[in-house]
Order: sequence, then C-alpha cells, then structure tokens
Amino acid sequence: MQPYELTLAAAAEEIRARRLSPVELVDSVLARIERTEPHLGAYVTVTAERARLAARNAEHEVAHGRHRGPLHGVPMALKDLIDVNGLPTTASSRVRTGHRANADSTVAARLDAAGAILLGKTHTHEFAFGLTTPQTRNAWDQDRVAGGSSGGSAVAVAAGAATFALGTDTGGSIRVPAALNGVVGLKPTYGLVPRHGVTPLSWSLDHVGPITRTVQDAALVLTVLAGPDPRDPASLPAPAAAPHYRPGPGTDLTGLRVGVPRTHYFDRVHPHVESAVRRALGQLEALGARLVDVDIPMTRYLQATQWGLMVPEAAAYHEHTLRTAPELYQDDVRILLEAGQLMSAGDHLRAQRSRALIRAAWESLLQDVDLIAAPTVPVTAAPADRPALTWPDGTEESVSDAYVRLNAPANITGLPALTVPAGQDPDGLPIGLQLLARPLAEATLLRVGHAYEQTRPALPQLPTPLHS
Repeated sequence: MQPYELTLAAAAEEIRARRLSPVELVDSVLARIERTEPHLGAYVTVTAERARLAARNAEHEVAHGRHRGPLHGVPMALKDLIDVNGLPTTASSRVRTGHRANADSTVAARLDAAGAILLGKTHTHEFAFGLTTPQTRNAWDQDRVAGGSSGGSAVAVAAGAATFALGTDTGGSIRVPAALNGVVGLKPTYGLVPRHGVTPLSWSLDHVGPITRTVQDAALVLTVLAGPDPRDPASLPAPAAAPHYRPGPGTDLTGLRVGVPRTHYFDRVHPHVESAVRRALGQLEALGARLVDVDIPMTRYLQATQWGLMVPEAAAYHEHTLRTAPELYQDDVRILLEAGQLMSAGDHLRAQRSRALIRAAWESLLQDVDLIAAPTVPVTAAPADRPALTWPDGTEESVSDAYVRLNAPANITGLPALTVPAGQDPDGLPIGLQLLARPLAEATLLRVGHAYEQTRPALPQLPTPLHS
C-alpha cells in the first residue's frame, strides 16, 4: 500500500509511531495529485511547496516529541469557499478574480493548529450554488457528474489526492458528492462548526464539515473543528462537557431504534439504490438495532421551504455584484440569483415559518427513534451531459432537484447527517446510506456509521479507473 492510500487514522498512527514521515506522506499524495488531476480536475490550486515546507516542520516536531495529535502531518484539502490567509478564495467563479484572503477562517486556523497540512483548494459549483460541480469529474467514471457543490473535495478524497477534505453543505453539498464518489461525508448540527471566514451561500442553511474515507476519520476531524466562535452568530455555545466523537470498536447496536421512512425518502428512488439501502438496514438490524417504520412530516413543503430560504439569501449576498457585473457569473447561477431578487420578503418569511414547523415536527419524530436511516441520493452519479432524469411514472426532475430532495430536510432542520458508502450499482457507481439524528447527536451517528462500516463489504480502496 502506498502512503496516499492510507486513511487518516492509519496515517496518524504511522506518523505517531514514527514509521511514516509527514514528508513521505505529503510527497506521496502530491505525486498522486499530479497523476489524477489531468483526468479529474478536483483542485483549483495546489500549494505544493507550502505543503512540503509544512511537512518538514511537522517531521521535525514529531521527532522532537511535539506531536500535536492525530491530524499532525496529515495532508488535506479545503473547498475554495474557505479562507486561508494569503491564498485566493475563488469560489470557482470569475467574480473572485484577483481576490486573496487576509486572514484564516476559523476552521482553517483550527486545522493548522492541529498540525494538518494544506495541499490546496478544491473546486465547488460556482459559489456553491449547484449540485454537480461541472469543472470536476466523478472519481469512478469521468463521464459522470462529481456531485456538488463540494465536488472537488469529495473527488480528491476518493482518488487518494487528499487524505481528508472539508466541504460545505447548504442542501446536501457535502453528502451528495460524498455519496456519488464512495466516501464518507458529515454535515454536523447547525452551529456546531463555525463558518467565520467561509463564503456563504445561505446564512441560515450553511454548514461546514469533513469528507473522509472512513467514519472514524470523520470523527477525528470533527473533534478539531467543533466548538464555539463568537464571530459566527449561529455558533453554538460550548457544552458543559466536551463531546466525545470517536466511535468505539464494537458493532453491537442492541437497543438502538432506527427509523425507516415510509414517506419521502423512498419515493422516486432508483431500484438499485433502494435495494442497497434496504440491505444496509438489514445489516443494522443484524447488529441489534430495532427498525421502526416512521412517516416523514410535512414532506410537501420541503422543496418550497428549502428554495424559499436559500435563493433570496443567496441573492442578498450577491446583490452588488449581480447588479454591477452579472456577466461574470455562469448562466445557471446568474439565473438563480436573479430569481432570488424577484422573491418578496413575504415569501422568505413564509419559508421561515414553514421551517419552524418542520423543525418542531422532526423533533417530535426523533423522540420515538434514535435516528433515521435512508438513501443519501435517489440515483447514482448522472451522466455529465444529462440535465434531467425521467422516472418510471413519467415524472421529469432536474439532476440538481433529485440530489437535493433527500438532503434538504437536514439543512432545513439543522439536524446532523452522515453519509456512508453502501455498495455499488451494476455499473460500479457508489451508493450512499444517509443517517440523521437529533441535534448534537453526532456521537450516535458516528457510532452507527462506524458499526455498519466494519461489517459491510468494502468498496475498493480507490476507484477502478484510478488504480496504479
């Protein structure tokens, strides 16, 4: 096994035991980037020399007994909405030409303090306003969409071109590309991870979280990221006791109540996806969980609420540039922003009212079960040249609408949600299992995801087209 193939946890142990140097690991991943980037386009920019210098510093610190923890010396990537002092934050848009950040975002600063090494910035759908990331190709099939908007981060992790990465999630933008590329994506509870220094799409829906190869890796990253920051008005206060996110080694889920949706989550889902998720549910049951049928509340209002919040909030952020230089935006994003300008304050208020009702209904639902298990996306990665899907009942749905449909509830409610790989379809494309839990119940999600991960048939470590 090459160093770039190591999970975060495995790399951390090798570095801690001084069997692997951070320099060796970073050099291996940078060589992997050189090999994969011409085919995948995951990165906006690669900061190779910066990474090599940081690796030498980490090697020196570890050798002299100053080991900072499991992220020390581990190479990672940041979605290019996340500020790093002195580097451009392009948001994959011509609007940001010439921009450079003058300070670190909170999450970048926390990763740096933990000793993680920045490899570069990854592509997003322009300003995170889309679910495909058209600049980037799927790690498993380069003719398919990467998913978005954190497509670059997910593809980099799936391809071995980053040991872990950060993304943002407003309507599924961590979970969708993670599911479509066969990796793990965690959207934490709203406010748990600060967003200071992260370019917003929609203030009331945005989250920052990790994309990793395993659930254990996601827990390691979350431990570093989580915690209050007064510069983010939505940031949650510190809990009385520090949360413990690392899942234990056991797989016993006896007594856990897993809600299986009768509504919404299995509507208009490809049979291969449904079969894989049903098998995963059976595996959770075999581990001791009790499956409980549940009805998802207020499903008819989900799409209108998501768009009623996101679109006008995005338009408000872009108001000045949209007025002065609309030609700098890609057509799909410009049209959405212009639509947002046409929405009234009343529309936005009605969406907020609807969100409050949906959130209360989900809180009631989660009194009866410990978490919900469902598909992450209704269909695997779509062909890059296909803008819409046609379902067997004749319903046509845009690819973006299909991908956001099963992810929006966690953004509207602010609930934590985790996607883990749950097999592949006959074309070898990954399928994702999504787990949702109560606010601040990340430990439960990670425990269940880790237990499932240990007992399911593993995906190949790297996508078949990219094997060395």
